[in-house]
Amino acid sequence: MKLDDFDFHLPEELIATRPARPRTSARLLVAEGDRIRDRIVADLLEELRPGDRLVLNNTRVIPARLSGTRQRETGQGPSVAKVEVTLLEPLARGWRALARPLRKLAEGEVIRFSDALSATVLAKGETDLRLEFNLTGEDFDVALAEAGAMPLPPYIAAKRAPDAQDREDYQTVFARHSGAVAAPTASLHFDAALLQALADKGVTFAEVTLHVGAGTFLPVKVEDVATHRMHAEWGEVTPAAAAAINATRAAGGRVIPVGTTALRLIESAADEQGQMHPFVGTTEIFIYPGYRFRVADGLMTNFHLPKSTLLMLVSALMGMDRMRHIYDHAIQSGYRFFSYGDASLLLPER
Repeated sequence: MKLDDFDFHLPEELIATRPARPRTSARLLVAEGDRIRDRIVADLLEELRPGDRLVLNNTRVIPARLSGTRQRETGQGPSVAKVEVTLLEPLARGWRALARPLRKLAEGEVIRFSDALSATVLAKGETDLRLEFNLTGEDFDVALAEAGAMPLPPYIAAKRAPDAQDREDYQTVFARHSGAVAAPTASLHFDAALLQALADKGVTFAEVTLHVGAGTFLPVKVEDVATHRMHAEWGEVTPAAAAAINATRAAGGRVIPVGTTALRLIESAADEQGQMHPFVGTTEIFIYPGYRFRVADGLMTNFHLPKSTLLMLVSALMGMDRMRHIYDHAIQSGYRFFSYGDASLLLPER
């Protein structure tokens, strides 16, 4: 398989920069085997069965984009310059982050983001750096919430700056555990009313946590996709979640992750026989055509970038030819793509 096998042309106007409102009014392409139905997200009430279990990623996106200033003494006096920082992941000490301009920063320098929040450059590499903030714990969370902005994906950030509305739009209604720098975007289509209606129908839920990293937007740079190395992301499947998923499988229900992040995590936590086990740690699982799914019976997901690992994942689930047909239909029908775009419900024939 070559990288070009996962390429397609997407008209610029189909890249969504704002979500549908209300959330459940987004369009939903249902692909069940070779059949395609055009629905909306609210129609999940008709598409899902009693006994199905949706697996939700309850990670919470942090406002990881920060604008600050650094001050340095020069021969002509103090010099103040702007610095843009994007937090990537917490470390044992400090945070790994991207910065612009990286090359002008020096170890030991202090970057001030607000009256309350500042950070010292502990170390600098070729592409990123390590920062130690002046606050920790709840004090840090409060200061970050005041100073930071939501880390919109590059294809949205190139079109507009994040604003106050993104703090609501780019967060799921069941977000609980802070740590993601990108949203599990398929989950953005749910609201409390739809979740309750599904529960009333007999659809059950299991919550897992996978802190989505900025690596989700990294391009694949190798021509032979099998040689691509995935970024690592931290996740947890609790004993209760593992037991609930196992119970659904034992009862003959379908396990349908909401989003590729939830799917990657439960596949990482399952053994060869499809039995789920509690899991805490990082996963680098790379799912591409030829992969044998252990747990997932389907997937709800948005529409993904050309040549991306996420497009490879859905191609593994549905088959490459079928996914080309699905994406051709989505483009011809004007579905909106990427993080704020429309959704698909992919149900392969088993």
